[in-house]
This record gives sequence, C-alpha cells and structure tokens, in this order.
Amino acid sequence: MFMELPDTIILAGGLGTRLRDAVRDIPKSMAPINGKPFLDYQLQFIKAAGFKRVIISTGYLGEQIRDYFGNSYRELEIQYSHETEQLGTGGAIKKAFSLVQTPHALVLNGDTMFRIDPDLFFQRHIEKLADVSIALRMVDNASRYGQVNCNSDNRIIAFSEKSAKADPGIINGGIYLISSRYFRACSLPDKFSFEKDFLEQQINASAIYGQVFNDYFLDIGIPEDYQRAQNEIGTSENG
Repeated sequence: MFMELPDTIILAGGLGTRLRDAVRDIPKSMAPINGKPFLDYQLQFIKAAGFKRVIISTGYLGEQIRDYFGNSYRELEIQYSHETEQLGTGGAIKKAFSLVQTPHALVLNGDTMFRIDPDLFFQRHIEKLADVSIALRMVDNASRYGQVNCNSDNRIIAFSEKSAKADPGIINGGIYLISSRYFRACSLPDKFSFEKDFLEQQINASAIYGQVFNDYFLDIGIPEDYQRAQNEIGTSENG
C-alpha cells in the first residue's frame, strides 16, 4: 500500500428495532453470533486487513460495547464516539470524524458483514481521486435496499428507491471510503442521514464512485438474516 491506511469508523449506534424480538437489551452490533458479538467479527475483519485504529460510533446501550472491548482488540487501537441522542448515520459519521487522524476514513455499518478486499477498495479510491467511494454488491433481491446506478466510469449517477419488486440489482453494501479533507470542508448539520441527505444530494457536485464486489455479504438487521448468520459466520466462515 502506497498511502497510510485509513482510520476505520464502525457505526454501532443503531436502535435495532427490527431485531428487538430476537435480541433484547443489547446494541444490535453486539447481537451474539455463535458465542461472540457480531462486532467481534467486524473487528477481526479489520484487524486481518491490516488496519491499526478503529473508532466505534456508539449510541443506544453503547456502554456495553465499551465495557466489552475496552481500548484495544488484538493490537487494534479502539476509540469511541458516543451519541447522547440519535444523530442519524450522517451525524454519527460527522461526530466520529473529530477523532479521525488519517487523510481518508473507512466507514462500516455495524450490522453488516461485507468481506471485500479493503486494500483494493482503497487503491481504486485513490486512483479515482474520489471524494467518496462506496462498496457495492449485486444481490438477487434488491427490493429491501434500493439500487445504485453507475456510469461506464463507475461514477454513481443515481440512487433508486426501494421497490416492491423482488428484482436483482446493485445495492449499497454499507462500506465507504471518505476523503477527510473533502468531508470536513462540507457544511453539514449535526443530525442527518448520510445516505439520503448527503450521498443522494451530492452525486452531481462531488466525485462519488462505486466499486462492485462479489464477496460474502450479510445484513443482520432483520431476524431471518440474523438467524442465517448463526449458520454462516464463525462456522463455515472462518470468522
């Protein structure tokens, strides 16, 4: 790698309302998967990719995350950015950016496992001189997510709304690379949705690129996929 590896932000402050019946009284990212919190597998992934520093954005019951992981994980340095009120995904990223020390930041959703090649993702991000890069995934049923449309140069030109049709499509995989200088120069509110209020509004004015990966993808945000994770993560997967 020819540049300093980015600090990593994990968004782990969601309320997890759709998982409430399956997992109670813990943050969604701490949902147990084969005896370990889901977040443990996220940190394994980050550590295996060579990253050195992670900022965990916490909110609902966030003290459970801090109490469990403390300030390090297998030589990964951990810092915390805690929301005392719901700020939305954008507000959470903005707040966590006050702790970012690198020219770019890698951002992951704390309830999604997408095992891309982060080194390749970062290399392409730099080559494109991107303000923001998004890891994309082709799925058989995009109705739950909405779709992402790119031009021939992989620049994102549109985000499509969720549809009732269970059609295949390319979706936002919930992993981002963001230029620190670019993001800090934006005039942003304290509370906003990164997807709706930022990305969808900035696609014409900013260099926002998509990269399609076909790697393992699982969003534990709904009970059926949480149950699927018990069979696939930490068992047949290498964890």
